Amino acid sequence: MNQDLSIVSLIMHASWVVQLVIAGLLLMSLASWAVIFGKLIGISRIRGQNESFEQEFWSGKNLSDLYKTASNKVDSAPMERLFASGMREFLKLRDRQLDAGSQLDGARRAMRASLQRELDTMEGNIGFLASVGSVSPYVGLFGTVWGIMHAFVGLSNLQQVTLSTVAPGIAEALVATAIGLFAAIPAVVAYNRFSRDIDRIAIQLESFMDEFSNILQRNVGNAAGTAPMR
Repeated sequence: MNQDLSIVSLIMHASWVVQLVIAGLLLMSLASWAVIFGKLIGISRIRGQNESFEQEFWSGKNLSDLYKTASNKVDSAPMERLFASGMREFLKLRDRQLDAGSQLDGARRAMRASLQRELDTMEGNIGFLASVGSVSPYVGLFGTVWGIMHAFVGLSNLQQVTLSTVAPGIAEALVATAIGLFAAIPAVVAYNRFSRDIDRIAIQLESFMDEFSNILQRNVGNAAGTAPMR
């Protein structure tokens, strides 16, 4: 019973298949943590940018000035890009002197397309976290089953089997399951958290789109070339 049963020792003495499974799980875990930290920073930045633009939008600033600023800004907020796409299409259709319904429908379609692009961008790499969370336990279980099978094959050559001879092989195999859970649990928690955050942002953007559409509806009668008012 004096055998070294530390995790590092167990991994070093495991079969090459189990070691390969553990290495793959550790790489998946590192990749998922990179995605998690990247999403935490990205979503936090998006929230701040949206709040800043929303405050500026409702401060009473002229829509034409807001549109010029949004069109020239490189790193604009998703809400700002949504506003710019709707405003751009509205002005374009109004200059063509289309009817009021066409102007509003065109602006809404442009904002809806912009909203979908923003959501696709925010949801980038979220699917990877879902895959890690769902696949990692099974990969770890495969490593455990293989390790236990390998251990029992080795024990079959022994005349007398005791707990001290069984324990190391079983422990080596169980390490794979433990690392599989270590990779899966943070990925699942992060996926659920980011999904909720993105849903809240989507609701915020949709609410802004409806409010901005109401403002445009009040301006459909303005002459072409006149800046929309609130």
